[in-house]
Amino acid sequence: MTISSLFRAVCLALAAAACALPAQAGSSAASSASSAGAASSGSISDSIGASSDSSGDDKKVAAGEYRVIDIAQAPGKRETTRLTLRAANGARAFTLDVPDRALAQRAVRKDELIRVNERDYGYEFAHADTRQSFFLALQDGWYRDLASHKVAI
Repeated sequence: MTISSLFRAVCLALAAAACALPAQAGSSAASSASSAGAASSGSISDSIGASSDSSGDDKKVAAGEYRVIDIAQAPGKRETTRLTLRAANGARAFTLDVPDRALAQRAVRKDELIRVNERDYGYEFAHADTRQSFFLALQDGWYRDLASHKVAI
């Protein structure tokens, strides 16, 4: 078999496989991926706030370990948990609103240590003991770019 006939056979096989897929498969897969991403990420402006004992509304968070000092339902946000985190050295506290689905695999407990890593895209929040991340707070521009958009084919 020549390379051109092999190439033609592969193209025909791919075309046949593509035609056999249901038309909605792509959109449902995209929807599932979007939902999964939304469960574990949010924008910095919607997720990070100043705690009641902090001055100002600074969204800047320093990398390091933070202790969970309070856990509550986020006011005005369905299916969202508000964590109040204080720096391990006690210097700074802030609130973090996390979708409940992001905590489904492992709940966060009061007094637990959370590790915050600063990334190019924002902040990664992880359980300090396992370093397993559970939430990403994305810079607003990054978060907007990740939104799903309907595409016509």
